[in-house]
Amino acid sequence: MAFARLRGAWLLALTTTAISGFSVPAMAQDSEDTAVTDPNEIIVSARRREETLQDTPVAITAVNAAMLENKAAVNIGDLQGAAPGLLITQQNSGAQAANISIRGLTYADIEKSQTPTVGVVVDGVTIGTNTGQLQDAFDIAQIEVLRGPQGTLFGANTIGGVISITRTKPTMEPGVKAEFTYGRWNTWAAKAILNYGDGENWGIKAWYFHNETDGFYHNKPRDTNAGWSKGDSYGASLLYQPIGSAFDAQFTIENVEQTFDPVVSNLTNSTEVFCAFEPAEECNRNNTTDLYTTFGDPAKSTYHAPDATLHMNYDLGDVTLTSITGWRHSREKQTQDFDGSTTDLYYVDRRQHYTQWSQELRASGNLFTSFDYVVGGYFFNSKYDLKQWSRVFGFAPDVPPTEFDQNPQYVEGKTTSYAVFGDFNWSFADKWRLSFGGRWSHDNKKLSNSFAQVGLIGTGDANFSKFTPKVGIDYRPNSDMMLYASWSRGYRSGGFSPRAATAETASTPFQPETVDAYEVGAKMSLFDRRLDLNLAAYVSDYKNMQQNLTVPGGPTGNQTITGNVPGGAIIKGIEFDGSLRVSSRLRFTASGAYMKSHFRDFITDGVYGTEIVPFDYSANRLIYAPKFTASLNADYEVPTSFGSVAATAGWRHISPYDEQISAASLTPITDGSGNVTQVIVNGNDPRVRTTTQDLIDASLTFNFELGDKEAYFRVFGRNLANEKTTTHAFTVAGLWSFGMALEPRTYGATIGFKY
Repeated sequence: MAFARLRGAWLLALTTTAISGFSVPAMAQDSEDTAVTDPNEIIVSARRREETLQDTPVAITAVNAAMLENKAAVNIGDLQGAAPGLLITQQNSGAQAANISIRGLTYADIEKSQTPTVGVVVDGVTIGTNTGQLQDAFDIAQIEVLRGPQGTLFGANTIGGVISITRTKPTMEPGVKAEFTYGRWNTWAAKAILNYGDGENWGIKAWYFHNETDGFYHNKPRDTNAGWSKGDSYGASLLYQPIGSAFDAQFTIENVEQTFDPVVSNLTNSTEVFCAFEPAEECNRNNTTDLYTTFGDPAKSTYHAPDATLHMNYDLGDVTLTSITGWRHSREKQTQDFDGSTTDLYYVDRRQHYTQWSQELRASGNLFTSFDYVVGGYFFNSKYDLKQWSRVFGFAPDVPPTEFDQNPQYVEGKTTSYAVFGDFNWSFADKWRLSFGGRWSHDNKKLSNSFAQVGLIGTGDANFSKFTPKVGIDYRPNSDMMLYASWSRGYRSGGFSPRAATAETASTPFQPETVDAYEVGAKMSLFDRRLDLNLAAYVSDYKNMQQNLTVPGGPTGNQTITGNVPGGAIIKGIEFDGSLRVSSRLRFTASGAYMKSHFRDFITDGVYGTEIVPFDYSANRLIYAPKFTASLNADYEVPTSFGSVAATAGWRHISPYDEQISAASLTPITDGSGNVTQVIVNGNDPRVRTTTQDLIDASLTFNFELGDKEAYFRVFGRNLANEKTTTHAFTVAGLWSFGMALEPRTYGATIGFKY
């Protein structure tokens, strides 16, 4: 069955390409095909300096804007599977919230007291929380996916890697780009970018992006679509870059506004308490096709997130100085029916504010001919507050807000961080280069957590410091090949648990986690640089891993805290990605990753019967860590009398993975007197495991040349095989379970113009 699906996906991609090829039988005779070189080398800034992709001794995948545009992508979640070992799924418990995993390292939560494991960096500014990471796929010049710890240059919340997003700069010339898209589920989007400038010294760019959808869920009691959303993004960017001057500056300000229905699907079964209070048809459902029928009460989330960035460079000749100042603020209000049933069992109202400031100063240049450097300092400050009201049993859906709002939980948090860093390259011998560097980071975390009905629960104030080094060596036997090896250490700061429900757990910090990553790789350009092939193998030694744990205590008998797994985990893998330019018109790209991971001595306390005993989770799978991912894409462009026609087809394969540390079943271990001394957890609950995904996307674009103007018309389809599974699933301590669904088959059309 799996082999048939895999074979079918390959055949579809190859057949699409073959059909396009037959339309131009004289293709091989085109003079452009006789001596293809690579005039468009990809330039990346993964190491805070401009380098070609094939000369950078880092596992990195670069994705340009065309790939996202051809798929009519709404956000960066469409990158999932496009880079080896990369997962990006949406979690609608928070606005623009993403669960991002690279090489099995992830943080699948929305609480702002903790930093992500994968950093999303937009024009040099790191987003400090998972909320806001699911960036719009709009006005993007390039995305770079850096795999493995990037703590030396990017900081403490990049233990798994970095997704660096670069937006287009103002062109300094008058110009307009606008498009309209309509698709299934009454989904539509309107986009516009306006450029203006004097052509030499300054330019300004303004943009507006609107998208909305009725949603692909069906709420049965209300007989209406669910999962609707509406969003607006708008802003402007001013570039000052006078001719002949060593100084340039770009100031950008924008705002994101969203409203959406944070729908969840009920996955509760007969082993859980809530099932006894729900109608029979709403219990014991599967986590595939059943996901798309929902029963919950109406809910709504509103999100406002303005931000501003000032990026300045001053070239002094021997050294270039760079300053990046970033500010982000968000205001969220969200209600959510977490039990997902017609019975009002668990309904929450969350209201929160978050603000972050960051300042980075860098100096870069060449100390001498064979030695270059990047050194700098970094400051980050954030603060947030959260009020949450929870309605559990006993409260009817029509309880007045004044009664509903009697007993909120109130959390306040603050983070202050600063760091100094350096990254150096030394070409110490012919064809050999040594790369080394490090970052010293200091973090101060503060948190207060209280419930109105019981008063202050607890406060915490803790400091964490860490030095994270990196060293690597690369060898270039010729201009078309590079071999490299590296060791790097990643660090993720400690902090406090916002869901703690006792004074002791609220004031007890969890400790930092680290990853020691060992990697070897090769980058090759073969067949007159028609084929670029990149290979990497790695071992990641994960220590003091931070995990959400359900432990005894609090008003309800259990509570969720963040704790450390001292034994950590070992993750091993091999990866490849590459591109083949068959001709100037036909191009293939492909990637693949195999990963093997396991916990070491994952033991924490839990309740068995009436006793607190050690629970051993060592046999459970790491979350968001599929064993195998792969992708294959074909792009073909045919010139015509009116312009050109471009065909694109892609296949992404993702093997099953788990989305939460949970319990499928328990095996008690007893002593000679029959007392339970330990409990073995027999893997994660199968409801939090995805199915195998073979995601097929395709598009056909007609480009029209109209003098100095261009117009285009595109038809597209995503998930054409109609895969159905979860993107996020969660079980709650024997009470209930819920999940969120992958977008099913969708299709649509785009019309646009630019000049």
